[in-house]
Amino acid sequence: MSLLGIDVGTTGCKAVAFNEEGNILASAYREYPLHAPNPGWAELDSNQVWRDVKSCLGEIVAKTAADPVKALAVSCQGEAVTLTAEDGSFLSNSIVSFDTRTEPYIRQWEERFGRERIFGVTGQPLASIFTGLKLQWYRENQPDVLKKTRWVLGYEDLINYKLTGEAVTDYSLAGRTMLFDVTRQDWDDEFLGFAGVSREVMPRLAPSGTLAGTIDALVAAEIGLPQGVQVVTGAHDQPCQTLGAGVTEAGVAAYGVGTVECVCAAFGEALLNDAMLSNNICCYHHACPEHYIALVYNYTGAVLFRWYRDQMAKDELRRANESERDVYDLLTSEAAAKPTRLLVLPHFTTTGVPHFDNRSKGAILGLTLDTTKAELTRAILEGGTYEIRQGMELLKNAGGAVETYRVTGGGAKSDYWMQIKADILGAPVEVPAVPEAGCLGAAILAGAATGSYSSIREAAHQLARTEKTFEPDPENQRIYDERFEWYKEIYPRNKDLFHKMT
Repeated sequence: MSLLGIDVGTTGCKAVAFNEEGNILASAYREYPLHAPNPGWAELDSNQVWRDVKSCLGEIVAKTAADPVKALAVSCQGEAVTLTAEDGSFLSNSIVSFDTRTEPYIRQWEERFGRERIFGVTGQPLASIFTGLKLQWYRENQPDVLKKTRWVLGYEDLINYKLTGEAVTDYSLAGRTMLFDVTRQDWDDEFLGFAGVSREVMPRLAPSGTLAGTIDALVAAEIGLPQGVQVVTGAHDQPCQTLGAGVTEAGVAAYGVGTVECVCAAFGEALLNDAMLSNNICCYHHACPEHYIALVYNYTGAVLFRWYRDQMAKDELRRANESERDVYDLLTSEAAAKPTRLLVLPHFTTTGVPHFDNRSKGAILGLTLDTTKAELTRAILEGGTYEIRQGMELLKNAGGAVETYRVTGGGAKSDYWMQIKADILGAPVEVPAVPEAGCLGAAILAGAATGSYSSIREAAHQLARTEKTFEPDPENQRIYDERFEWYKEIYPRNKDLFHKMT
């Protein structure tokens, strides 16, 4: 029997089946488009996402006939919300994290509750990304849709509901709504009311790794899954991939390099102090029991390298296709070998920690007529890590020091990129043997809930093996330390100009 982890991301969904030893048996992936019906908007078609998840599951079934799935759990992006009718149909697209239409509501929440109270209750610094503000947008712009709503579902809840008929979510994904009391582990009725909904439309709450239900017989038959597959509460993608990377204790952090670049550090207690709040660093439930996580992230992650590929590397794309080679491998093989003097500010979408600025802009500084494409390629990869280092210094000052990073996601495949990260961060960067940490974390939760493992923590330690370690190069680290001081000046010196350009 196998365990299945499903990951629902911003630009695609993936399903991976594992045996109980943590080895990959089969995987499937589907990519879906982001929609931007208005400037600053970003939506996903929830019907398309559900169809693609089912398609992935069907492919997994065909590949695992000898090891049929016995249990599954979902890892997913946070904040995105789908309004669902009584009959299970979707009333809306989902508004994803970096959609900026909710920015005008920030002041209303601040005036009504104050930033300190919001953070003290939810562990989330007030920002436009959260579900509560998205619901307020529906209340003020599409009230008829909100009135028809039976369930307010994130993508974990949506998949659980479609598979079992049970609307249930876990504490970590609930924590990304800014409507969940992280200490009481319950919905906050006052925040819900201000957003425009009641707790009756919110999914049932449970810790990660809790049995949510059994797959519906008709749904199982449609997909081809065995009857009786158990559906288990998963987690928000960041704590889920942190679990899949084996991070369950302080001092080590998972570093997800995907559409978003995000460092996820684990702690035995909630860090809800003033330093966390003033630097916009959130703290909420880990997928590992009795632990919490803090996030340092930037929304312009690997998507910036994809932008560079599409806009600046058409020749490399052609050559990669002709040689059947990965275009990113080709780009990095021709990139500069040493740190560049260029500085890239990766604010190509809304920013994350510490600025939370929807109106900032990306920038490339230091260009001259002598600048080469090789330098520009490396600089694109350097910029995101400079941004992460800035956030990690702030987290350290708030009591959350990290000594080692375990990198997950597609970026972990590049030795070149991993060495850059080790050099800029000045710390060892480890790459797990199983690259699909988010799906592995979900599979661990599924297995622990159905008796495959004695506990979630023990399973994470057993299955998350390290394949490679990148130590900082002392000379590169010295250069990056100097240039990081330059980097920290870019945003404050140009903030007002960026805002004028909006």
